[in-house]
Amino acid sequence: MTLLSQLAALLAIMSTGIVYGTDVFCALVQRAALAEVDDATLTSVMGTTHRIADRRMPAPGILGVIAAAVASVLAAVAGRPTGSAAAGAAFLLLVVWVLLYVRISAPINRRLTAAADAHETPADARTWQRDWDRIIVPRAVLQGVAVLALGVSLIS
Repeated sequence: MTLLSQLAALLAIMSTGIVYGTDVFCALVQRAALAEVDDATLTSVMGTTHRIADRRMPAPGILGVIAAAVASVLAAVAGRPTGSAAAGAAFLLLVVWVLLYVRISAPINRRLTAAADAHETPADARTWQRDWDRIIVPRAVLQGVAVLALGVSLIS
């Protein structure tokens, strides 16, 4: 059972790492790059990016959440309370990330995607992007701490 919990934690680390890396890139690079482009470019690029990402990124995100939960349960069954607690903490952090994404990021993604698909540049596109940018650092931190907790679950 210990091996299964560790395999689940590794799967969670790999899956969550995809989302974590994406969020860190957005926080460190994308925000600064978008500050240097005009509103039409921002709308086109981010709308297109969100259209593609919102189709492809749920798979690793959902897999990471499920694998963290499974790792927590299997570690508990294996008699590894610290490993179970660490994976459980990662699961809770990932659930908070999902809530932030669904409530704040996703609606902005849909608006930018609709504008890009319509070849429009809304007057408030830059405001939408600033609202999206405000949540990316907390999202990256949640993902990073979740990856760290999953790593702890492997050695506990």
